[in-house]
Amino acid sequence: MRPGGPRDPVTGPDSGPEHPFPIKLSGPVIKGFGRGSKELGIPTANIPPEGLSDYPDLEVGVYYGVVALDPSRFTSEATILPAVLSIGYNPFYKNTTRSVEIHIMPPLSSPSPTADGEAGQVKFNKLPDFYGTQLNLLILGYIRPEYDYVSLEALVEDIRIDCEVARQSLQRKAYVGYLTGQGCSEVVQEQRKWLTSF
Repeated sequence: MRPGGPRDPVTGPDSGPEHPFPIKLSGPVIKGFGRGSKELGIPTANIPPEGLSDYPDLEVGVYYGVVALDPSRFTSEATILPAVLSIGYNPFYKNTTRSVEIHIMPPLSSPSPTADGEAGQVKFNKLPDFYGTQLNLLILGYIRPEYDYVSLEALVEDIRIDCEVARQSLQRKAYVGYLTGQGCSEVVQEQRKWLTSF
């Protein structure tokens, strides 16, 4: 069960990603369990979990990072966008297989759809369907472990907060370069190059 109390607004060191981050995952967007959009109102892009075998010690939980989609299949240019993602079994749904479920957020320069909202009124970012599109993901930090929830509403509220924690964590100087490419090190530039190489 989720512990009570307020959540920290940011996570991860201010100095930038530390081992084992950044973690690279890549794959085509596949059909998931069909619950993200339908039941929760939270569209997710699922990619095959096989890439996780390169990171056997990676714990299940919620993470934040940046993604790019193959522009030949989705948009006219490879745009890097912020993301929050779940790696694990989703105890609320009692999954028996591990999944990688990515919620792609709007650019940090856009208003946040999850900044506030009353229960049942929260809106999450939605993109057109892009099944089969190649997706590259850089995981930059860990937010929290997986929890079971007493209700669907409690789960949705925690995911809303996850989105805000991810946004605020990515807005820090050592992270925002992954999105903008401005003022970042050669290492980050190389990682951005990998993100947009399709």
